[in-house]
Amino acid sequence: MKPAFLTVAILIPAVCFFVFPAKARIIQDQPRSDYLDRPAPPVSTEARKEMETRLDEARQRYEAKPADPQSIIWLGRRLAYLGRFREAIETYGEGIKKFPWDARFYRHRGHRYITLRRFDRAIKDLNAAAKLIKGKQDEVEPDGQPNVRNIPTSTLQFNIWYHLGLAYYVTGQNQQALDAYRECLKVSKNPDALAATSHWLYMTLRRLNRAGEAAKVLEPIREGMDIIENTGYYRLLLMYKGLISAETLLEETLKQGSSAGSHSVLYGVGNWHLYNGRPDEALKIYHQMLKSDQWTSFGYIAAETDVKRMSDKL
Repeated sequence: MKPAFLTVAILIPAVCFFVFPAKARIIQDQPRSDYLDRPAPPVSTEARKEMETRLDEARQRYEAKPADPQSIIWLGRRLAYLGRFREAIETYGEGIKKFPWDARFYRHRGHRYITLRRFDRAIKDLNAAAKLIKGKQDEVEPDGQPNVRNIPTSTLQFNIWYHLGLAYYVTGQNQQALDAYRECLKVSKNPDALAATSHWLYMTLRRLNRAGEAAKVLEPIREGMDIIENTGYYRLLLMYKGLISAETLLEETLKQGSSAGSHSVLYGVGNWHLYNGRPDEALKIYHQMLKSDQWTSFGYIAAETDVKRMSDKL
């Protein structure tokens, strides 16, 4: 595809202080009742049956070995996949009491606190996890829902920094988000991890009005990269480079239907409009996203917090 006008947006800092002032208002935790009892996004009958079977297996392993950290972690993960977030968080809390030195429990509970919009608690947990991994060797994190190649693409340290960056990002703490994503980039050792981290890092730098640094983030991104699962983030990066138009990406994403993956792309396109000084275009996409049932997706959460922050300025 031929580079379009998007290239200019990379090279010229946008004037967007109205949207992202130097001291952005920090979004605090939302009321727990808003999300704890909200139905999880729907899945197919077949998928739900499979997840329930996996949960039964995880519960049996837990009951057989309640002092095994792996059995506690997997029980929590299987509960969360089914939208049983209250039980998942309680399970991770049990793990923390038994194994307070194990960063994995803080990492997973922090993730689910983000899902429930308990951002302050998420930041506390994920910072605790970051301290526990300091100076330690990284480890591959097994997938609970494997990709098409059954190749895990993330690690424990990647997930800690990635989710910590997100928690700071959605609360408007952009410098802290930048610091977390810089750390995440250090442990992004494969194309999928690189694409995911680079996407959020780029957006964070643009919010900080550091377009020159943001452009450098895009330098390792090229066409033909071997992406297994983070295709949406990858195509957004190509859009930021000017290799795909925003209109093309938006059109193809809307045809895919509502999913966590499509929401990641929609948020990226909307946010691109926002930091390039077109808040009305951003809000149009955001409001369309917020009508869906994908409330657990990171794109939805980011759009939700952006809308709240923007409405508070009116």
